[in-house]
Amino acid sequence: MVPRVLILTTFLNLFISNGLAINNKRFPSNFLFGSATSAYQVEGAWNADGKSESLWDRYIHTTPGFIEDGSTGDVACNSYYLWENDIAILKEMGANHYRFSIAWTRILPTGRNDVVNEKGITYYKNLIKALKQNNIEPMVSMFHWDTPQALEDLGGFLNDSIADWYADYARVLYENFGDDVKYWFTFNEPKTYCNGGYGYAYDPPRIASEGLLEYVCAHNLLRAHAKAYRIYDQEFRSKQNGKMSIVLDSSWFGPATNSSEDKVAAEQAFHFELGWYANPVHYGDYPEVMKTRIAARSAAEGRNQSRLPEFTEEEKEQLKDSTDFFAVNTYTGSLVSAIPEPGITDPPSRYGDMGVNSFQPDEWESTTFGWFKYAPWGMRILLNWIKSTYGDPEIVVTENGYPDYGGLNDTRRLDYHRDYLSYTRDAMDQDGVKVFAYTAWSLMDNFEWFSGYTQKFGLYAVDFDSENKTRTAKQSALYFRQVIKTKCLVDQCVE
Repeated sequence: MVPRVLILTTFLNLFISNGLAINNKRFPSNFLFGSATSAYQVEGAWNADGKSESLWDRYIHTTPGFIEDGSTGDVACNSYYLWENDIAILKEMGANHYRFSIAWTRILPTGRNDVVNEKGITYYKNLIKALKQNNIEPMVSMFHWDTPQALEDLGGFLNDSIADWYADYARVLYENFGDDVKYWFTFNEPKTYCNGGYGYAYDPPRIASEGLLEYVCAHNLLRAHAKAYRIYDQEFRSKQNGKMSIVLDSSWFGPATNSSEDKVAAEQAFHFELGWYANPVHYGDYPEVMKTRIAARSAAEGRNQSRLPEFTEEEKEQLKDSTDFFAVNTYTGSLVSAIPEPGITDPPSRYGDMGVNSFQPDEWESTTFGWFKYAPWGMRILLNWIKSTYGDPEIVVTENGYPDYGGLNDTRRLDYHRDYLSYTRDAMDQDGVKVFAYTAWSLMDNFEWFSGYTQKFGLYAVDFDSENKTRTAKQSALYFRQVIKTKCLVDQCVE
């Protein structure tokens, strides 16, 4: 077997040196194209019809200046009331699927299953029914960062009981929506959620505990995922015939040079960033490099046990093979170089645990987000790494998108989706990667977390000042519509 680090390096050199020639091979007839949103970012109606407060509601309402433009998600795109408009633009675009999230707070106002909000159930039932009637497959995320504040008051994902609370919530969703939902996702971007909330602290609840509580958050979230998966597998799958995964987010990582040290460093970055969650749901435990490095650094800090929690044997068994396909969000990438072993710090650092230097070269094209550079060739690197590391799974790209400050003539967003899709098709055609769906983030401009409404990812523009939050197709939406219709990225394709 050719070492994976060698494969990764070969791909990287090929892509960068050859530049981009758009793939002109048609996508398979059953390939799914769609778009995505999340509840907090589009629904609004933050306290309507029995919905309770989420941690984002509480934090934004009590922390002036946290959001860049001083805005909130209280109204957003008003999709709670205007969901039929959302379906209309999905239909106009010809979307095969729509990935959206359910607000836990709209279903279970206390966070637990003691009170079920029937108005919340009705809202999502109507949305799902209308999608099916328009031949748009619902892909449903059960959690997209909006933890019920009632549970956050009890510690949220730092509380071991969250796994049981989440499992009860999942059962309510299966019972009410499972007959019409064939694709479920337990969590969206757990790495960003746990690192943002309990590590780097750039998202609510903004508890700065890098290398400590972010590992606890991740551990409990994975336990919750496993419980939800097993409930579906044992109680609902035989009659509902759906599939389930967890949406993981990752950049791609390539070695900065051809040195063996940088190749190993890039592989290490992949394991700490993507393998942190992907290894447990496929193999039942964290990557060995994570366990070894964090244990060693914990001991050097004078601790008598690793900062990385351990799964019980029963939990490992529950976690192993707890996905039916691989779901990945990706936007950009980095080069990685080896560095001397980082010194021991107090407090600890997850990036010290990872022990490599990742960076984006200055010559890569910048975007309106500082962390986000335009590097589409990495799509093929990432997809191949998933294929070779996790047993050649079926893959759905659950988010991929481009930021700007707005406008209908969004040619660079059009280029972005075309280029990333081209490398996706290369990976399918030339490397045998089994990608079956691509999801553009996002369907429309929306509340972009701490950036408020300053950053736009939408295929459709939203007039947030208008009563009906008017949705208008951008150039990227018109291009995407043509791609969906023809399964082709260029004017003429070969079969």
